[in-house]
Amino acid sequence: MRASYCGRAPVVQVNSNYLKLKAGYLFPEISRRVKLFSEAHPDAALIRLGIGDVTEPLPEACRNAMKLAVDELGSREGFHGYGPEQGYLWLREAIAQHDFQARGCGISAEEIFISDGSKCDSSNFLDILGTDNRIAVTDPVYPVYVDSNVMAGHTGEADGAGQYGGLTYLPITAANNFTAPLPSSPVDLIYLCFPNNPTGAGASRVQLQQWVDYARAHNALILFDAAYEAFIQDPELPHSIYEIEGARECAIEFRSFSKNAGFTGTRCALTVVPRGLMGSAGNGEQVELWGLWNRRQCTKFNGVSYIVQRGAEAVYSPEGQAQVKGLINFYMENAAIIRRELSAAGLAVYGGEQAPYVWLQTPSGIDSWGFFDQLLQQAHVVGTPGSGFGAAGEGYFRLSAFNSRANVEEAMRRIRSL
Repeated sequence: MRASYCGRAPVVQVNSNYLKLKAGYLFPEISRRVKLFSEAHPDAALIRLGIGDVTEPLPEACRNAMKLAVDELGSREGFHGYGPEQGYLWLREAIAQHDFQARGCGISAEEIFISDGSKCDSSNFLDILGTDNRIAVTDPVYPVYVDSNVMAGHTGEADGAGQYGGLTYLPITAANNFTAPLPSSPVDLIYLCFPNNPTGAGASRVQLQQWVDYARAHNALILFDAAYEAFIQDPELPHSIYEIEGARECAIEFRSFSKNAGFTGTRCALTVVPRGLMGSAGNGEQVELWGLWNRRQCTKFNGVSYIVQRGAEAVYSPEGQAQVKGLINFYMENAAIIRRELSAAGLAVYGGEQAPYVWLQTPSGIDSWGFFDQLLQQAHVVGTPGSGFGAAGEGYFRLSAFNSRANVEEAMRRIRSL
C-alpha cells in the first residue's frame, strides 16, 4: 500500500548556512529602499552613485570585434560551439603579455582562467578549499567575501554588529590610513582588495610585501582582488600582487574587464592560479591548486562566449588601449569632482585618487543608513552606506564615480545645497 502523507508536501533539506545571512545582501537592500521611494515619488529624478555599475558605452574597438565575431558565427567555417573552459588561448596570451609580463610578472597564459566575473570566481574558489581554514577579511569589506563563506558553512552566527564568528576582521579606517593590519594570530586564508572597494585606498609595495611575507611564513593563501588596478594613478603603486617577490608561492589574483572596459553587462573576467602553488589535503599531502581549480572549472563552467572573449581581446589592441584609457580618465575625473565638492562642503573625504570610489565620513550625529535616507529623500541621490560593508564602515559612506559628467555635477550641487 502506498504511504499517505496526509496532504503534506515532501520537505527537502536546505543549506541552513543561508539562514545565518543578514536580512539582505547590501545592494538588493539599497534597491528595495530606492524602489519604495520611487513608487512614492514617481517624479523624483534620482541620480545613482551607489552600485559600482559603469555608464559609458563599450569601447568602439570591443564593439567592432564583437560584431566581427557574430558574423564569424554566421558561417559553417567560422562557427564556434563550446570553447575551452579555461578560455581561448589567444585571449589568455594577450592578458599574460600585457597585464603581467609587461610588468615583470612571470605569469603564463596557462595560469590564466577566463570567467564571467570576479565576484563569481572569488566565491567559487571556496569550492576547492577546505572547511576549517582560519579566514581574515578587512573591515569594511566587499560583502561577497564574507557572505560566500557564510553560505559555505565556514563561519558561526553573526553578532549584534553583524560580524560572524570564525572570521578575523581587520579594521581599515582613517585612524590607520586605511591600511590593512596584519592579523595578531595566525590565519590560513586572507582576502585583500587593492585598490580597495569600498574605501578607494591603494596599497604600496612595502605593504603588499608585508602581506606576502606573512602568508609565506604562515603557509597562508592570499585571495587578491585587483578589479580596480587599471584606475591606479600613482606609478609607484603595484598593479598586481605578482609584482611582489614571493607572491607566486602564496597568492591567487582576480581581475575583471567590468570596470576598466565597461563589461558589466557582457561579463568577462579572469583568475590567475600560478603553477606550483600548493595547498594541503586533510592527510597532510601537498596538492597543487592549479589542478583543482582546472578540474572545478571543467566540471562546473562552460566558459565565456566566443563573442565576448573576442571583445575582451580587443582591449589589448592599440585602439582598445587608447579607448580604455579614455574611459578610466573620464571616471577618475568624476571622482576628482566628487572629492573637490564634498571637501568644499566640509566633509572628511578619502579615496577617489587610485580608484573610482570616494569614501566619506557622514556628518556628525548621522549614521550610515541615516545619511543614505537623507540623501535619497532630500537630494534624490543614491549612495552606499558604509555599515553595509562591515562594522568598521559605520559612520562612513561610499559614492561611486561611475556616472555621466552631468549627473555627477548635478548630484554634487544637490548635496552641497543640503
